[in-house]
Amino acid sequence: MRRYENVFIARQELAQPQIETLMASFAEIVTGLGGTIARCEYCGLRSLAYKIRNNRKGHYCLLHIEASHEVVKEMERRMRLSEEVLRFMSVVVKTFEDGHCPLTYTRSFREKEDMDKGFQHIEKEINSAEEVVNG
Repeated sequence: MRRYENVFIARQELAQPQIETLMASFAEIVTGLGGTIARCEYCGLRSLAYKIRNNRKGHYCLLHIEASHEVVKEMERRMRLSEEVLRFMSVVVKTFEDGHCPLTYTRSFREKEDMDKGFQHIEKEINSAEEVVNG
């Protein structure tokens, strides 16, 4: 069985209980056909880059799935038929990432994280330069 990461975007008009029901129905499809759900997470209501079926916002949901290709294909077929789902994407991954869904991070959080990585890189260069000088 392979690992898949699936993200789908649901219509903005749906309420939180309806989103949870939608995620549960897709999880039930996977488990009913012999797969497992490692994680099922709601990532929030976010603005879309462009209008999709007259929607400017969408509810983002993340599923971590361990299943065969046929199971994921059937789930995607049902997502395609569902009027609540605007877009979806399934990607094969080697391992599932721990922690929160990357979609929930704000721009300022990502910028702070990038700055921290940059500072760590600069500190490593300074330390290596000091080692060369001190011999």
